[in-house]
This record gives sequence, structure tokens and C-alpha cells, in this order.
Amino acid sequence: MTTTRRLRILTWHVHGNYLYYLTQVPHDFYLVTDRARSTHHTGRSGTLPWGDNVHEAALEALPGMKFDLVLYQSIDTWEHDRLRYLDAGQRALPSVYLEHDPPQRHPTDTVHPAAGGVTAIVHVTPFNALMWDDAATPTRVIDHGVLPLSDARYRGDRPTGIVVVNNLDLRGRRLGHDVFAQVAARVPLSLVGMGSERCGGEGEVANRDLPQRLAEHRFFFNPIRYTSLGLAVIEAMMVGVPVVGLATTELVTVIRNGVNGIVDTRVDRLVDAMHELIERPDLARELGEAGRRTALERFSIERFVDDWLDALRDWTA
Repeated sequence: MTTTRRLRILTWHVHGNYLYYLTQVPHDFYLVTDRARSTHHTGRSGTLPWGDNVHEAALEALPGMKFDLVLYQSIDTWEHDRLRYLDAGQRALPSVYLEHDPPQRHPTDTVHPAAGGVTAIVHVTPFNALMWDDAATPTRVIDHGVLPLSDARYRGDRPTGIVVVNNLDLRGRRLGHDVFAQVAARVPLSLVGMGSERCGGEGEVANRDLPQRLAEHRFFFNPIRYTSLGLAVIEAMMVGVPVVGLATTELVTVIRNGVNGIVDTRVDRLVDAMHELIERPDLARELGEAGRRTALERFSIERFVDDWLDALRDWTA
């Protein structure tokens, strides 16, 4: 599906991998930067292979710049940058709030901060859309899409699991810090991600190197209690790594227990399953291949790009 014109979209660098996948959409994206390259103002940062359609827009130069749509991705940018740095014309443009997470204050009765103030709210999972109170604001669900950063495929030659969570110790029970600790005491696990050294982990792994690292391990463990649907889970599935996780949030619509992965709300059951995967490489490979087929079908980058093109055309028509 095509649009009638190439759009200039102003946004912020909030979730790097998601932003990389989003910029596969053939429009021009302008990422806000400040002099300190502070949180959400880092532009074309990191090791991701940004395309020629990804540009930077200095905070002080924003007033007067021409855009077709503003894409907010965090409460800070909605409540602060929008009011302080955008001019009246930019604030009047079609605007979309891309919501990456479910509500954290109350799981069902939280009104979205941008409700009533944007053209639309986009949720990255149906679970997000179910839990937020969008207060009659037009909403759309655009399921994740993943473009693998390498051609790595599952080997599973390390009889260990791998966990990918940034700053796990600082994010507590919601991200499953305690669950990880319980399981790591009984099953060999590798932890990677920003700040993971504080939990005995191996530190951050560059985006381009993560698929190869995932492919080495017998399984991927997702200890997160309450989230949307982590891209690392899908990236592992794309490689063919079998996923073991808590049967909560959107993950239960992706993993069918014992068919294309393992999910349960009982940690002991998950630990038993991990031991079985370690002892039975054939089972691990079978589940991982089934998971890969699921990921390729549901989270293809082509479907993701088409969904965004369709939505952007509607909002800017």
C-alpha cells in the first residue's frame, strides 16, 4: 500500500529497536536532539544502521521547521517538549501518541495522558489497548514488526538460558527482578542488557550482535510480569530460540504452551521446563522452529510497514 506523498514526521528516540523498525516506513523521520544528548534526545545514536530517511532536528531549531505529523512516544515529550519547544503551528499538526507500555499506576482505570489531545493513540499490542482508558480518543493497534539485524539462526549449543532486560535491578517486580533471581538460583542463566553487570550479568550487547548471542543459548527466558510485549522476545523467536516466559499480558496470545514455546504462571513449572530443554536439545529446537514460524507470520516487517503506511495516510489525508 502506498501513500500519495512523502511525509516529514517529527519524533523522539525513545525505544531504539522499535524506532529502527518504524523507520523502515518510507517517510522522513526527524529525531529531536539537545546539546547534552539527554534521554529521548539522542537522535541517530547507538549502533543501529539508520537509513538515509532518518534525520536529526536540534531542539533550539524546532520552531518554524516544517513537518506533516508529530509522533509522541513518551509522557515527557507530550507534557514538556510539546508545550515548551513546539510552535503553535506544529502543535496544531496531526499528532499521534505511540504507546509502548500498559498503564503502570493502575492496570485498568488509568486515563491515557494524551487522551483528547491527539489525532489518535497507537498501541503496540492489543493488551495495551485493552488496559488503557483512552477516553473516546481514536485508537489503533499496530502489532510489532521485526527486521532481523543479522541472519543468525538457532544453534542452542550452550545448555543455558538467556535473559535480555535493561536495568533489571532498578525496575523491580514489574520486570521480574525477583523472578529472575529465583530461577537463576536453580537454572544456568545468562543476563544481558544495560546495567546487567549489577545483577551478575554480562552487560549490554550491541544490537547487531544480539541475534548471534541469542542463537547460542538453549532457550530464552522472559521473567517480566507486566509489560506490553518485549521486542527481545520476538527477536529471539525470529532466530528460532525457544521462549520460556510468564503467562501474562500479550505473550499469552503469541506462545501456545508446549507448541511454540513454554508459558505458565507457576515459576516451578517454568523451571522444570527449562531443565527439560537443557536435557532435550531436540525438543528445544522443535519449539524454537515453531516459534520462528509464528514470529514470521505475525511480526513480519512487511505487514508492519503496510499498517503504518495505511494509518499515516488516514491521519494526514
